Amino acid sequence: MSEQGAVVYAEDSALPASQALAERLGWPFLALPDLSTDSPALFFLSFRDGCLKLLDKQTLKKGGLAVDVDPRPGEQHSYPAPKKDLLAQAIGKKTKTVIDATTGWAQDSLALFRMGYEVSCIERSPVMAELIADGFQRLAQKDWVLNRQLQTPKLRVGNAIELLAGLSDKPDCIYLDPMFPAKRKQTAATRKSMAILRDILGDDLDRADLFAAAWQATGKRVVVKSPDYAEPLGGKPSESYQGKLLRYDVYLK
Repeated sequence: MSEQGAVVYAEDSALPASQALAERLGWPFLALPDLSTDSPALFFLSFRDGCLKLLDKQTLKKGGLAVDVDPRPGEQHSYPAPKKDLLAQAIGKKTKTVIDATTGWAQDSLALFRMGYEVSCIERSPVMAELIADGFQRLAQKDWVLNRQLQTPKLRVGNAIELLAGLSDKPDCIYLDPMFPAKRKQTAATRKSMAILRDILGDDLDRADLFAAAWQATGKRVVVKSPDYAEPLGGKPSESYQGKLLRYDVYLK
């Protein structure tokens, strides 16, 4: 995402935080009275409704996308959540430490955290990293996190290939959810969040190199989430868990 394509703007209650955010990203800064739908910017970041949101022109007046730290529909609210779904089966019930090397909107990282895994995150987009960091700050204030004195996921910003190569300790699992070319219509909610994520990141053309880096850096396994039409990223997997529209390929050392 270019600086010409994005703006940080402030609603009245968040001027200092918004100005600091604009400085970190090197984006133009506008206060709310200066903003209009005629702005040439394609994307906007703003503190709204108690969180940092990514907006486009359609959601300038109301709405926007934020990292949702609450359980997804169908997930239990207990902690730790049961390790029963396909993601948990792929990660492994005996796994303790997980690195999500392609964090995106952090929904899988947060699901793993709620299951009791020790999660670290890597995100190469500074924009998404700001949204993730805001989400993790809100997560840290949840009663169930405070009462149990839980450590929220750690976040590192940068190229995952380089960061994985520099790890001092091997995690039990490295989780990859690279951006594959889209080939299927999705729900409106998914389409919106994924479309914006794709605009920010583009397709992960280096995903083969990312898998190779993950394989070298992991202690026990690499798990790759992919759409069901995609070829396995690392060749024939040791195990595979098939859902309706996606698949988790597991590569065991």
